[in-house]
Amino acid sequence: MEELTVQLQEMVALYGVKVIAALAIFIVGRWIAKFIKKMLIKAMARSATDETISGFVANVAYIALLAFVIIAALNQLGIATTSFIAVLGAAGLAIGLALQGSLANFASGFLLIVFRPFKVGDFIEGAGVAGIVEQIQIFNTVMRTGDNKVIIIPNAKLGGDNIVNYSTKETRRVDLTVGVGYDDDLSKVKSVLNDIVAKESRALADPEPLVAVAELADSSVNLVVRVWVKSADYWGVTFAMTEAIKVRFDEEGISIPYPQQDVHMYEQKVA
Repeated sequence: MEELTVQLQEMVALYGVKVIAALAIFIVGRWIAKFIKKMLIKAMARSATDETISGFVANVAYIALLAFVIIAALNQLGIATTSFIAVLGAAGLAIGLALQGSLANFASGFLLIVFRPFKVGDFIEGAGVAGIVEQIQIFNTVMRTGDNKVIIIPNAKLGGDNIVNYSTKETRRVDLTVGVGYDDDLSKVKSVLNDIVAKESRALADPEPLVAVAELADSSVNLVVRVWVKSADYWGVTFAMTEAIKVRFDEEGISIPYPQQDVHMYEQKVA
C-alpha cells in the first residue's frame, strides 16, 4: 500500500508539473495571441486599412498563433505532436476536398477584399445581376437591387466574371439615340436637341455635349445625343431628356418614325 501511495505521489509530482506547465503555456499563449490580434487591428486602423481586411487578417493571425500554442501545450504534456499534426493534415485534406466550392468562395472573397474592385455602397454589375453592394463577406457578397431585393452571390461566381463598377468615376455619359423621318429638317432637329440639352441643368459643360447624325437607317435618320452628368444624376437625366425630346418633337412637328409594313392585296379572277 505504501509503495502504491509513493508511486501515485511520484506520478502526481511528475505529471502535475507538466499539466501546470501546459496550462500556463496555453493561458499565456492565448493572451499573447489576443494581444497580437488587437495590435494588428490598431496598426491597420492607423494605416486606414479597410475594416473587412483588418478583421480578416487579424482573425487568421489569431487562429494560427492559437494553433501553435495548442501544439506547444500538448508537446509539454508529452503527447507526440508529430503524429497529431499528420492527423490534422490528413483531416484538413479530406475537409478541403469535400468543401472545394466553399474554399473557392473563400479564396475569391480574400482576393476581392485585397484588390477591392468595388466597395460597400458601389453600384456594380456582375454575375448576371446589378445592384448596390451592401456587404462583402468571406464566402459571398450581398447586393441590393433597385427594387429593393437582396441578392447573395457566391464570391467565386462574382470573382470569375466581368465586373462593371458604375460608382468608381464621378461622371457618366448619357447616350440617347433619336430617330427622325427622312423628310424632317436636320438643321431644325439638331437645333431642338441642342436646346433641350442646354435647358437640362444637370448636364455638364465639360466635356461638351454632342448632337450628331449617327446612321441613315431603313426607316429613319438616327441621331445621337451624348451628355456628361454626375454619376448620381445618370438615370434622372436619362428619363427627363427622353420625355423632353418626345414633348418638344410633338410641339415642333418633328416625326419619330416607327417600323411600318404595307400590305398589298390583289384580287385574283377565277375563270
